[in-house]
Amino acid sequence: MKTQVISRLSGFLIICGIVILSSCGGVPKSTDTDTPTSGKFKLGIDDSYSLLIDAELYTFESLYPYARIDTMCRNEVDIINAFMKDSVTLMVINRKLTQDEETRLNARQIYPKTTKIAYDAVAFIMNRENPDSTLFFDQVKAIFEGKTKTWKEVNPKTKLKDLKIVFDNYKSCNTRYFREKFNLSKLPDVCFAVSNNAEVINFVEKNKGAIGIVSVNWVSDKNDTISHSFLNRVRVIGISTPGNNDPGGEFYTPHPGYIAEGFYPFTREVYCINRQAYMGLAYGISSFIAGEKGQLIVLHSGMVPAAMPVRLVEVRH
Repeated sequence: MKTQVISRLSGFLIICGIVILSSCGGVPKSTDTDTPTSGKFKLGIDDSYSLLIDAELYTFESLYPYARIDTMCRNEVDIINAFMKDSVTLMVINRKLTQDEETRLNARQIYPKTTKIAYDAVAFIMNRENPDSTLFFDQVKAIFEGKTKTWKEVNPKTKLKDLKIVFDNYKSCNTRYFREKFNLSKLPDVCFAVSNNAEVINFVEKNKGAIGIVSVNWVSDKNDTISHSFLNRVRVIGISTPGNNDPGGEFYTPHPGYIAEGFYPFTREVYCINRQAYMGLAYGISSFIAGEKGQLIVLHSGMVPAAMPVRLVEVRH
């Protein structure tokens, strides 16, 4: 009998001890063990920005060796779904959350923080043997509205026939961008998709009549071996400003200066969206990307930093 009493008393004291330690912070919550520079979490990345974020994470983890970031690199729809279902803590995409998404998260006491990190551009790429290296904005619009379906309608002198617009994925940010840009209920029949940005570039390299749609960082960073390799295999198309149909007018490629000055017509913003309720590693990563070192990496990737001015400088010879 005495042994049973002692056993019950010991069990009671152990339980009390756990409760006291938990209330005093002695036993930390498993979700709160990371800091802005250490720990582990999962980051969702829109495939359009995988090259940029790879460079950011390489630098961050070199500076902070106790940080370990698992990544999920998918199309926009899958990344946002993962974020809404708690599968990723931080995501990098090129749109803000909708009001409905915000409301659903707020109902669960989740209040995400959105940080703008860059200004991006949609790059149009074509086969290097295609003689047409420029397009008018109105020609691009006519293609997406289904009014233009062949290269003869773009340039009567060309020997090319069918025109094909190639996207990375039908659930990607790029398809959504053009549906919203031109107020389309669906994309025209000349559009189809492969699996990712690398496949877009591979397809364009092998098909003279194709126009590929990718984020500019896939074909702009000459210091990145992957981007540099892609840039050597395809040609980036110059686009006129809306309403300018003068053959002798200016055409602009998605150069950071033209993006910053507003000359290039197909641009968008890129965001880090963090659902972490405390100052943990997700906060540290988004702050790093938005900080000085991270913004320099954004610039080197071919995009425009959200927190650093970029301007065109005319060089006179």
